[in-house]
Amino acid sequence: MSEVNDIAGLDRLIHEPARLAIMSILYAAEKADFLFLLRETGLTKGNLSTHLSKLEEAGYIEIEKGYVGKLPQTLCRMTDNGRQAFDDYRRQLKDFLNNF
Repeated sequence: MSEVNDIAGLDRLIHEPARLAIMSILYAAEKADFLFLLRETGLTKGNLSTHLSKLEEAGYIEIEKGYVGKLPQTLCRMTDNGRQAFDDYRRQLKDFLNNF
């Protein structure tokens, strides 16, 4: 029964597959722009935008909007809070899987 409690304790915000993909990319990269995340995750623009907003609201990522020349650019980076949450998620998932 404790294994069920372990998996139930995972951060559901991160556990959702699209957000897990985003967090994994941002964990490895200092920053990533919207188009890179779009290509790497395979999400639609609207879907990616929604997931990024949820992660930003949780304080896991920061979104910086600006311009490169006349072209808009959206940069995302993981916050220290997000990095800690992702480390915790990975540790919990690893512990859960090691019990089998």
